[in-house]
Amino acid sequence: MFNRREFLTATVALSALAGSGLAGNWSRAAAQQRLTEDDLLGFENFGNVTLMHITDIHAQTKPLYFREPSINIGVGEVQGLPPHVTGKDFLKLYGIEAGTPEAYAMTYVDFAALAESYGRMGGLDRIATIIKRVRAERGDNMLLLDGGDTWQGSYTAEKTKAADMVELMNALQPDAMTGHWEFTLGTERVQEIIDGLPFPFLGSNIFDAEWDEPAFEAYRMFEKGGVQIAVIGQAFPYTPIANPRWMFPEWSFGIREEEIAANVDAARAEGAQLVVLLSHNGFDVDRKLASRVEGIDVILTGHTHDALPEPVIVGKTLVVASGCAGKFLSRLDLDVAGGEVRDYRYRLIPVFSDVITPNADMAALVDKVRAPYEEELARELGTTDSLLYRRGNFNGTFDDLFCQALISERDAEISLSPGFRWGNSLLPGQSITVEDLHSACAMSYPSAYRQPMSGQMLKDILEDVADNLFNPDPYYQQGGDMVRVGGMGYTIDVTAPMGSRISDMTHLASGDPIEPEREYAVAGWASVNEGTEGPPIWEVVESYLSRNPDVAISENETVIVRP
Repeated sequence: MFNRREFLTATVALSALAGSGLAGNWSRAAAQQRLTEDDLLGFENFGNVTLMHITDIHAQTKPLYFREPSINIGVGEVQGLPPHVTGKDFLKLYGIEAGTPEAYAMTYVDFAALAESYGRMGGLDRIATIIKRVRAERGDNMLLLDGGDTWQGSYTAEKTKAADMVELMNALQPDAMTGHWEFTLGTERVQEIIDGLPFPFLGSNIFDAEWDEPAFEAYRMFEKGGVQIAVIGQAFPYTPIANPRWMFPEWSFGIREEEIAANVDAARAEGAQLVVLLSHNGFDVDRKLASRVEGIDVILTGHTHDALPEPVIVGKTLVVASGCAGKFLSRLDLDVAGGEVRDYRYRLIPVFSDVITPNADMAALVDKVRAPYEEELARELGTTDSLLYRRGNFNGTFDDLFCQALISERDAEISLSPGFRWGNSLLPGQSITVEDLHSACAMSYPSAYRQPMSGQMLKDILEDVADNLFNPDPYYQQGGDMVRVGGMGYTIDVTAPMGSRISDMTHLASGDPIEPEREYAVAGWASVNEGTEGPPIWEVVESYLSRNPDVAISENETVIVRP
């Protein structure tokens, strides 16, 4: 019998990767009947600048399972375009053979079975190995850029107010970062951390709310490989809407397209030969932005957690999507001359934890910051017989567990769980630990409320979230997925206009239609309203698991998607 590492090093059937950025080395791996660190990281150096990009780590420090979405609907002009292609369609688009390591890393197809073979992904110690190797190869030609959503999403990050992630990321030595969930630590803590960072926190679109003037450094100039590079930071534009504005009232946000254009012009005037937008806009917003703002050579996009094996080219702009949770790093080698990109080579590097050797220094540092919490992190709360996952436009099984817990523990008829895209996956047969639970709910406003809501209010909530997700104009999309519902079903037409997408709302317990005027007892969590009262969501779920430790959740069929 092979163990997992032996299985990976004996992997065959990789030759169908010819259409992807991994083609050359992985095809050679097939011929050699093995997959090694060199196969994953070997790269023929090209050009005079290398950009390394990581984003949306969500404070995950150890290797993990993370299932990619089965549904990622695009509307309007982006319907059917990457990243709105999933599963077998994704494999066909990029010429990836089912069952291969890349298929496992980048799609949900046969996820649970392939996970048993290919193992966990990510881990900051493996990421450190990759970064150290590329730095050794490229020397002063490399920039490492962090796209944000780095300081939030784990038990330890919540307990330390992100001190653990700050220490670990400082050790990786990024050259710059931007942010989103970082701001939910509150103004004072965010400013305290930024003041102590050894690299710039960039946010060209963050303004002082009172004086309407830039509150953060917009861009920073770097010289790499003899090239003057401007890195412009773009924080998540809808932070005060998607998250509690009262936590950071001093700052205002927005796409601020005109500011980006002005900063591009200013950087070019300052001598920039390469302009990079380090963005947390989300993919579709950045695709539109690239079509409207001239002079951006590369957009390193984040927020929507998409992982694509090739850049999407919009005009002269390369849009790079590097996934989330530490599953991938992007490497982009550029030949820059005469103030423009003449050519490039790209690799989306999958961080297979059983193939990539951990960096000893980073592994020790990870263990150090986790040590005070290790016993609690490992405490078991239950066992799942089902694959627990979150990603997808509609309900995921991890969210369904939260919805069941809210109805049971808060004595509610209907439950609502936010459409967050962060949260690790658990395989059938795995124990559910405190660490696993908090990977799906660790945050600074976790109160689980219970309140009456009319049927009309429930419809209005669903309509509002649906418009955030499925508005045909990307500039009106605020990211995330549909709010998850328990105790209720509905039909959604994603192509319908605002206010007309949701129909056939049904109360599952009674089988009756949801009545607009009737009030229902509704439980939920992560309200953006100040003063929300209730126990933290993790206490609610833990209490539920104490009485229901064996979790079995089938696929949710209560949401019907049209057309």
